[in-house]
Amino acid sequence: MPAADKARWLPLLKYVYLRQGQSLYISGQALNYVYFPMGSIVALHGMSQSGLMSELALIGREGLVGIVSFLGGGSSTSDAIVLSSGPALRMGAMAMRYEFENSSAVMSLMLRYTQALISQMAQTAVCNQYHTVDQAMSRLLLLSLDCVQSTELNMTQGLIAQVLGVRRERVSEAAVRLQRARLIQYSRGRIVVLDRSGLAHGSCECYGAIKKEYERLLPATWVP
Repeated sequence: MPAADKARWLPLLKYVYLRQGQSLYISGQALNYVYFPMGSIVALHGMSQSGLMSELALIGREGLVGIVSFLGGGSSTSDAIVLSSGPALRMGAMAMRYEFENSSAVMSLMLRYTQALISQMAQTAVCNQYHTVDQAMSRLLLLSLDCVQSTELNMTQGLIAQVLGVRRERVSEAAVRLQRARLIQYSRGRIVVLDRSGLAHGSCECYGAIKKEYERLLPATWVP
């Protein structure tokens, strides 16, 4: 982003702390703010009328939460919930819309990010439909590591189950298998990835496909 755009953004941004389980917005709700995670992880998910949930995407330091603010929809068709606590920068939705419409550099960056996010949503839908809970959980953990640039994650099995749209027991069983394989260490909402390459090897192809698309579209921001 050009220096002039960065300088103009500074007074528009406010430092906030996002807490695990916090809802940033729900489907159908007008957005007042957009969020740029800086160590936190936000999960987008959809919900059926019967209450069933389905994961759509994870957002971390590479992106922003609230693309409808500049796409013109006004409200989102998904929910946004904080998967892992941490800091973020917040900007008013109207200010984000103005920046998008009045800066070609901002517009280009936001459109490329939106394309990457849509690609992640599509790949996640395939993963949740055809792959095992172990594979889906491995993908989620690998993407989460990229979101925060760390080998340690603070997230509960209950919240992981909620995001993946499966029963908590299935996530607990998957966590036990991954721990027995010495890929992760789990204790009271704290997950330490011991063998990232092993976790990636046991995962499905979805993580690699998502990572490749982000690297192609956002080479300056995607640095796992």
